[in-house]
Amino acid sequence: MERATFGGGCFWCIEAAFDVLDGVDRVTSGYAGGHVDEPTYRAVCSGETGHAEVVEVAYDPETVGYDELLEVFFTIHDPTTRNRQGPDVGSQYRSAIFTHDEDQQATAEAFVEALEEEGVYDDPIVTEIEPLETFYEAEEYHQDYFAKNPEQAYCAMYAAPKVEKVRERFAVRSTSD
Repeated sequence: MERATFGGGCFWCIEAAFDVLDGVDRVTSGYAGGHVDEPTYRAVCSGETGHAEVVEVAYDPETVGYDELLEVFFTIHDPTTRNRQGPDVGSQYRSAIFTHDEDQQATAEAFVEALEEEGVYDDPIVTEIEPLETFYEAEEYHQDYFAKNPEQAYCAMYAAPKVEKVRERFAVRSTSD
């Protein structure tokens, strides 16, 4: 298994969307990119730790490639809004890719450059791309949140449409669970 780490708003939504992809073994919600050791959800939500809410995707590169994960990532969030996704506002909701090696760094940078050249978005992409220093796993109650709480209002309004989008757009690569 290889790992990829993405931040694009609330980790419940991002986790749920990646979780339906064929080749993804596990998606873990957590925090990255900050300056405080062992951050808590409350501390991250304060915006004072510098962390982003992220997901760590463990995937089989023989089934799904890193470039395909990037395609999904840029489909399920708005990479042109700084520190905001939908109703979630703050640096903890920034668009970010935390790379695990130089190949991921180069692939992510080239992917963003291609999106910009193609004019996919009306506004410039503000996604941060930086090497992952430390991934901190979020508290247990955040793990598989959408799967455990699909009827919860936030999940129904924001996570469910992202999951449906992935299932529709990436049908060949998504699981039916």
